Amino acid sequence: MKQQRYDVVIVGGGAAGLSGALTLARARRSVLVIDAGEPRNAPASHVHNYLGRESTPPGELLAIGRGEAAGYGAEIVEGRVASAERLSGDGGGERGFRVVTEDGRSVEARRLLVTTGLVDELPPVPGLAERWGREVLHCPYCHGHEVADRPIGVLATGPLAVHQALMWRQWSEDVTLFRHAGPEPSDEEYEELAARGVAVVDGEVTGLEVADDRFTGVRLASGRVIAREALVVQARFTARSAVLESLGLKAVAQEMGGVVIGSYVPADPTGATEVPGVWAAGNVTRLTEQVIGAAAAGLMAGGAINGDLIAEDTRDAVAARRRG
Repeated sequence: MKQQRYDVVIVGGGAAGLSGALTLARARRSVLVIDAGEPRNAPASHVHNYLGRESTPPGELLAIGRGEAAGYGAEIVEGRVASAERLSGDGGGERGFRVVTEDGRSVEARRLLVTTGLVDELPPVPGLAERWGREVLHCPYCHGHEVADRPIGVLATGPLAVHQALMWRQWSEDVTLFRHAGPEPSDEEYEELAARGVAVVDGEVTGLEVADDRFTGVRLASGRVIAREALVVQARFTARSAVLESLGLKAVAQEMGGVVIGSYVPADPTGATEVPGVWAAGNVTRLTEQVIGAAAAGLMAGGAINGDLIAEDTRDAVAARRRG
């Protein structure tokens, strides 16, 4: 941290954070990005649906983004932010926020942009975590093309499993729904699955079969193994909300089809939260956003923050003029 006070401190250096940093640095703002170095998509081999950067490895995309933001003067440091607090500004003191890292460093900012993302909480089946982002998948738009026409399994853990199976059927004719811990499909759902040629297998899934570092099948409690080359799961998307919660913002439940799929911190379309001066962008506030959407949200938040700072600069200039 080259200075003690910045126009904007950005917590999180993924697509949303770096996009916000680029936008603000180009607006000639002093910007500090503090990044813990734990991107959500690190297990994935490539980023998809990012126009102009299709199939770029996640690490390469971040390196490009860091270079672009730094090229306009943004400072990027490694660290984990423990908390943030509002500065009182009483008695003519500085307004804004103090950000404290876990190793005890602190820095001040006029505005905050929090882009800490989310954590994918996987079902408790042995072997899932080790194959996550490789053959264990959740988003067909992120990974469907890469496993097209292969045998795909869908692990049922909740009411959305039938919906998942019918979606993934778009990419393969060989889709099997493993009932596992999910509810019994309704008669209508069974008919829909049958009509699309989706097989349904009862019984608990107890593990994954792996050979030569490649997922080869699903193992049931009965000992039966069913060959598959990809397995779809429903992860719980939990916002990394600790920094925002230290400022009084609370994560709330996100529902889809009446089912809770995770938690997020509410923000308006520009990323502004209920705490003045604090913005959020990316998966911490929009759970289902893909990388390109997170980058767009960072741009939107960066523009809104710059506009807010311009308004404050103008108020301060008018007050100074009246005093002088």
